[in-house]
Amino acid sequence: MTDVTGVAAELTELGPWQRALRDQFPIVTGHPGLVYLDSAATAQKPLAVLDAVRHYLTTSNANAGRGSYPWANSTTALVETARERVKRFLGDPEPDRSAVHFTSGTTEGLRTVARDWLPGLLADGDEIVVPFHDHMANLSPWLEVQEVLARQGVRVGVRELPCQEASGDYDPAALARVIGPRTRFVAVTHVHHVYGADMNVHRVREVVGPDVPICLDAAQSVGHLPVSVAGLDVDFVVFSGHKALALPGTGAVWARGRRGPDFRPGGWRGTPNTAGIVSLVAALDWLEAAGTDRIERWTVALMSLLTDGLGRMADTYAVLGCRDSLAAGSGVQRRRSLVTFRHRGIDAHDLGFVLYDHGFMVRSDGHCQAGKREGDGSVRVSLHVHNTPEEVGALLTTLTSLQ
Repeated sequence: MTDVTGVAAELTELGPWQRALRDQFPIVTGHPGLVYLDSAATAQKPLAVLDAVRHYLTTSNANAGRGSYPWANSTTALVETARERVKRFLGDPEPDRSAVHFTSGTTEGLRTVARDWLPGLLADGDEIVVPFHDHMANLSPWLEVQEVLARQGVRVGVRELPCQEASGDYDPAALARVIGPRTRFVAVTHVHHVYGADMNVHRVREVVGPDVPICLDAAQSVGHLPVSVAGLDVDFVVFSGHKALALPGTGAVWARGRRGPDFRPGGWRGTPNTAGIVSLVAALDWLEAAGTDRIERWTVALMSLLTDGLGRMADTYAVLGCRDSLAAGSGVQRRRSLVTFRHRGIDAHDLGFVLYDHGFMVRSDGHCQAGKREGDGSVRVSLHVHNTPEEVGALLTTLTSLQ
């Protein structure tokens, strides 16, 4: 795709496939007057996921690992099978070596890595490198472990992962000046939750070298585009189920088990979210059948239409992140499935209310971005496979009327 014509051709080619999938989202088809544009916050659920949860809860619901009767045994087996399903979905080339731990979402997953694994890697004087301008969930856990270790007399330096001010992309050249002989760990984001960019984590690996563990926040990539750990030389992939079409309150940590100590989450393991895990397996099955590569092509094409339109209204709307990627004919990498912007005359929260009055559900706040104040609000539009060119066109028409 090089221009609007190419984008239109992409959407035309995928149109029949997309329409069949859209019909599988009952909350979308059941509210024809509303347009859901907040999938980066939580994704809507296809009928297959809802049916799988209902079937489980009405046929074999039980606790896992705590009974000897058939329902308990099948639930225990279900959880263990789900771990292997996550590995297959992520294209794990060494499933016998890796581990999967289920969590309530990305935030708990990152905190689990920070609390239960990272301290065993660090000694007094070591350093870690983490993003200061990504989601708070990918900053606060690392600062918390620094404080915990400091109380134990272990001083750990936390260095900022450099980013380019204009685009928000990571800055490999500046990172090379940050990495040192005491660097033991790096945290990165796969797709930025505000700028919508693929953060090119392979460039981070090239700079830090082959021996430093990398933890990947994949909250905005799993379920939106193909994620293969065979091609991502990272040690942890952490994601939220609810952003990947599963129910709220479930997520996973995939641990490669190659660099550093074994990943062994601490504490007493209580009752797992079995219904959530069932929904996650069903969601991964649905995504794989639909084709995450085609989902990415569809949402990137829709986003190209939207950003191209926003770029033509630069006097009114300031788009956050790389402006060179806005035009549909730009040679810069396309934004994945979201864009964030501000109206130059209307407060972001007020704009959110105005857009809802026109039938559009968007997020309008600070988006939990680290380093930002509450007053730094903006509007985020995030898409998924159920969204259509007509919805994007209607949104652009509304935004145009507010100039």
